[in-house]
Amino acid sequence: MDQTLGLKIKSIRKEKQKTLKQVAEETGFSISFLSQLERGKSSATLESLKKISLALGVSPGHFFEEEAGIPEQDGLGMAERIAAYGVHYRNLAPGFSSPDFMPMQVTLEAGENGGQPITHAGQEFVYVLEGKLTVEVGESLTELTPGRSLFYDAGESHYWYNRSDGRTVFLCVSSDTAR
Repeated sequence: MDQTLGLKIKSIRKEKQKTLKQVAEETGFSISFLSQLERGKSSATLESLKKISLALGVSPGHFFEEEAGIPEQDGLGMAERIAAYGVHYRNLAPGFSSPDFMPMQVTLEAGENGGQPITHAGQEFVYVLEGKLTVEVGESLTELTPGRSLFYDAGESHYWYNRSDGRTVFLCVSSDTAR
């Protein structure tokens, strides 16, 4: 589990003078889960980090660690990354404190998924770079292959799956119209 992530969340929460109870009420997560997350005893998905960032009034990018020494990839320079539940997220716009949208590169290993179905304000756009991605939006399942994309209302319950036996890499651009 990532203690650095938990320490960052706790530090921001303290800086904003919020209690675990207040953050729990604003996110819908239990105090127990938030406490375990802050102590590095539990993992978070990107979607849970979005909810926590909204409650704390910061961008989800605040939770990403810059990894020194990572070679430049795709000409993008230094990237910020996080891994949760075997899902790897790479912030493609590090350094912006309150972006209007969050571009991420997401890697799902074979059989992995994006956590639990979630809803949040705004919209999401996914574009597959490698492998096969199954996206559940409401009652609908859509399978995407490289070069295919999907745009949907993030207010509907949604979830990502890699049901293949290979790695899936895709771009996810998420907006938050609730700000």
